[in-house]
Amino acid sequence: MTSDTRQRSKSPRAAVFASVAGWSFDLFDLFLLLYVAGPVSENIFPTSSPTLGIAAVFGSFAVTVIMRPAGAAIFGEVADRKGRKKAMVTVMCGVGLTTAAMGLVPTYAVVGVLAPVLFLLLRVVQGLFVGGVTASTHTLGTESIGPRWRGLMSGLIGAGGAGLGAALASVAYIAVSAAFPGPAFEAWGWRVLFFCGLAGALLSLFVSRKVEESPAWDGGETGRPAEPVAFRELLRGQGKTILALNVAVAAGGGAQYYLTSGFLPTLLSEVVPVTESLRGLILLVCSLVVVAAAIGAGELSERLGRRTTMLGFGLCNLFALPAVVWAIAEAGGERGAVVALLCMIMVMLSNAAYAPLMIFLNERYPTELRARGTAVSWNLGFMLGGLTPTFVSLLSPDLAHVPSRLAYFLIGSSLVFVLALLAVADARGTKASARRPERAEQYSGSSQDVLDVLDGG
Repeated sequence: MTSDTRQRSKSPRAAVFASVAGWSFDLFDLFLLLYVAGPVSENIFPTSSPTLGIAAVFGSFAVTVIMRPAGAAIFGEVADRKGRKKAMVTVMCGVGLTTAAMGLVPTYAVVGVLAPVLFLLLRVVQGLFVGGVTASTHTLGTESIGPRWRGLMSGLIGAGGAGLGAALASVAYIAVSAAFPGPAFEAWGWRVLFFCGLAGALLSLFVSRKVEESPAWDGGETGRPAEPVAFRELLRGQGKTILALNVAVAAGGGAQYYLTSGFLPTLLSEVVPVTESLRGLILLVCSLVVVAAAIGAGELSERLGRRTTMLGFGLCNLFALPAVVWAIAEAGGERGAVVALLCMIMVMLSNAAYAPLMIFLNERYPTELRARGTAVSWNLGFMLGGLTPTFVSLLSPDLAHVPSRLAYFLIGSSLVFVLALLAVADARGTKASARRPERAEQYSGSSQDVLDVLDGG
């Protein structure tokens, strides 16, 4: 029996579907809040200033982001000790129920200050569960398939899940706003939109019934289940150096994402204004480009290695992304076709750079620490990277200065990404499985190998 055969789940398609769908709730949550920011501001955070109310709503999103690393540690512990499947059932049920519960929060007019307090408490709890999504979905999905396809699957789960989440939120908004037009949406429709989050709870039922436990965790690969390893192993000896470098790589990759794909709607509406219809078309096409670029880069990492692939794109982005931003600013809103092409190039390069990141993080840790190490590294890094657009705005005296500040931050984030990767030892999980079949055994690990792995052995 080959190592590739031993590592496959009996239901890999179900595991992959569940992982992609589970990951989608990260972006679903973001876009859902964008669509209901106005009604939530009026009903839950009423102020004399409409912009202050909107800021309060987005502050509640920031609370969720801040709580994600804690959720990654908590549910990463569950995934490593009790199994990926059990963790995923728990977090998806939690995400679905807390999202739906936000639609039940009474208005400020009815209960006063208790309304925003309840809403923020639900955002805190939801942040914990969403942090656990990283710990369960990606590990379950990539551990359930053969080593040859893990790079491609990493891109599919990360980018495909993100694209699916944005699309689902858009479809839900279109349907609910049609059913509750105008004032009805302001009064009740926004609540119904939150109730759509119950799809996460339904996904947990699918995982419970149809998805098998990861063969890497339950002993299907090695003949023995993973043995418990304390969280402190992430923070002692070489473990803390590995964690720090992983967070730095994730922060550099996350900043490139937030400064390009994340900043793109603002860039096209405020800085380089294009027509509303063209903006929608550019954003739609760019989302498709992101999925294709991430899957392609993930597959490329199977052939060239994770580190080599990310380094190549990172070095390219160090020069290309600032140049593309400058070109977009120079083109202006009048040259829509040129702006569209440049935007596609920008999101392709930035998303391709970090597409292999999740599988890279997976392969930096043995099975017993993989969920915690991966989830904590990813969520801490993306939390830090997610702050960069705010600094771009704060350091821009006016809109005309945004492109230059954006270019500077893109150079800085790409440099952090490249330097952190250069500091990583080119050891486990960095070569293509097609060229190094022994990666199957390295990927699974055992409790006896934990200290050796963290020591770079």
